[in-house]
Amino acid sequence: MYTINIRSIHIYAYHGCLQEEAVIGGDYVVNVSLQGDFANAASDDKLDETVDYVDVYKIVKHEMGIRSKLIEHVAKRIADNLKNTFASITSLSVEVIKKNPPIGGEVDEVSVIVEL
Repeated sequence: MYTINIRSIHIYAYHGCLQEEAVIGGDYVVNVSLQGDFANAASDDKLDETVDYVDVYKIVKHEMGIRSKLIEHVAKRIADNLKNTFASITSLSVEVIKKNPPIGGEVDEVSVIVEL
């Protein structure tokens, strides 16, 4: 079993329940962890036998560009899209981190993790 981690994908997006968040947006960070049997890629050094990081980034960027009220919803969409796109993934984890959430107090971030 192999694990591919793609960490700290920085995205500016417009998620949140407040109308102001739809207008001004905010900073988000996404972490992705993908598990699968990538032994052939490790042996053969062929990109088509693993998960291309560029494609993962494109999926994350696309799904983060679709406004949602809840980061739970965004994380689930990212996870579903990754799982449906890459047949070689046996399990995965997607964490969506919202930086400086508007919750009326000093909080650096909130996050949601979806595991499939």
